[in-house]
Amino acid sequence: MNVLEELEKEKRLTRRSFLKLLTSAGIIGATASLTGCTIVEETAGTGWLPEQYEVPGSWPVQVRGRVPLDPSNPSLVRNDEKCVLCGQCVEACQQVQSVFGYYELPVLDDFICVHCGQCALWCSTAAITERNDIPKVKEALADPDKVVVVQTAPSTRVGLGEEFGLPAGAWVEGQQVAALRKLGFDYVFDTNFAADLTIMEEGTELIQRITGKIDAPLPQFTSCCPGWIKFFEYFYPNLSAHISSAKSPMQMAGAVIKTYFAKAKNIDPERIVSVAIMPCTAKKFEAQRPEFNASGKYWGKEEIRDVDYVLTTRELARWLKEEGINLPNLPEEKYDPLLGEGSGAGLIFGNTGGVMEAAVRSVY
Repeated sequence: MNVLEELEKEKRLTRRSFLKLLTSAGIIGATASLTGCTIVEETAGTGWLPEQYEVPGSWPVQVRGRVPLDPSNPSLVRNDEKCVLCGQCVEACQQVQSVFGYYELPVLDDFICVHCGQCALWCSTAAITERNDIPKVKEALADPDKVVVVQTAPSTRVGLGEEFGLPAGAWVEGQQVAALRKLGFDYVFDTNFAADLTIMEEGTELIQRITGKIDAPLPQFTSCCPGWIKFFEYFYPNLSAHISSAKSPMQMAGAVIKTYFAKAKNIDPERIVSVAIMPCTAKKFEAQRPEFNASGKYWGKEEIRDVDYVLTTRELARWLKEEGINLPNLPEEKYDPLLGEGSGAGLIFGNTGGVMEAAVRSVY
């Protein structure tokens, strides 16, 4: 039975089955960027959520083990005193994300993790959480010699309000900007600006691939999601030529802040602390990747990082509550100029399929 027949039999298209199809069947001529983040209707059992599996384990009742987690993981931490070995993290990592248990080669110096944070999302006792970087940002804000700049991802403006009792998806862009200024940030920028840069780069690259101006295969995959990129590096390095060469919007914004913005404002880039508010724990990992110091290379100071710290939406909400800042009651404020404007194409990056749609719009 060939791959196409297997897919027809299974009646589903998962991330792995698509990449398996691409590898063995040789799809050519596709012209859209794919995010790899599409939610499928069914992955295992009778549903795709960990709570829907109810798969009996070999452990005693209700004891199903847990995923390994590196103590030095930049994105996630685990409190062993809270872990009850319920196995929810295993279900999410293995059955939904298809990471745990899929690596066949011996691994000597790495804990296989794509930093997606789904184990934290489904941890029933909050034993696994995102790594708390709030104290580091507070320390930077308290230093009078530092200029602390923050950027906000497209999706945070529709995710933050829910933490304060607003309906899911409530638009709180202006209140979020006001809240960040109350916390003490010197400049508040919109990652949408850099999303526009990203889509122009990805769109141009896509045209060049289609027209044969560069020697790169189709389809082209987006490079915006660090969890998706890490998944690729672990499991499908043979398909790496399909990934766009463009950085993610967060990393583009970080580099622009410490080069163009620093020049425009006559600020020593070593004084700038770049913070990003992101919806995903994998962004913490991305910020620490050794290659993301373009601004440092530009200034001839390798130690300068493009993005210094990443806070998730949940971290920001927790910080605001600790400071007694009630988000819904704040007046709306606007982003700072220079890097505070963006198009609708950049904005829809925060929606499933948005990167692909933005690419198609730009290419057209």
